Amino acid sequence: MLNHMVNNKAVDLDLVFAALSDATRRSVIEQLGSGAATVSELAQPHGMSLPGFMKHLAVLQAAGLIARAKEGRVVRCELDALPMRAAAEWMARYERFWNEQFDALGMYLQQQEKETPWKPMSSNRRPRSASTVTTPARSNKSGPRGPTRKR
Repeated sequence: MLNHMVNNKAVDLDLVFAALSDATRRSVIEQLGSGAATVSELAQPHGMSLPGFMKHLAVLQAAGLIARAKEGRVVRCELDALPMRAAAEWMARYERFWNEQFDALGMYLQQQEKETPWKPMSSNRRPRSASTVTTPARSNKSGPRGPTRKR
């Protein structure tokens, strides 16, 4: 049972990330952050066909990010941000990982600075490569003439 719940959470998380991977769908989420809106109000700024836009709404609804309600002939959409919480929690684990990595890098760089302090170069001196290999000079001549088209 536990494995089934973990797999369902992974599928839900996959659906949320897939839904958020598209700029149009992210824009719809931002629009709905201001409040509920009709499908035509949501579709208007995107300049695409209504059937094409409805596919974006279907992806958002499958991920649980929006709820649609029909009032007569008008379909209104409302944001449900709860599924994004799982995505935020998942990413927070990796935020901690990267913060630890950057903290370790910062400590290493501080230690390096103590051991060998940084000395700025004079402004008129260009850095030189430690390599002893020289690069051959480019020829100023162009190559042989290519084939011409017969008329």
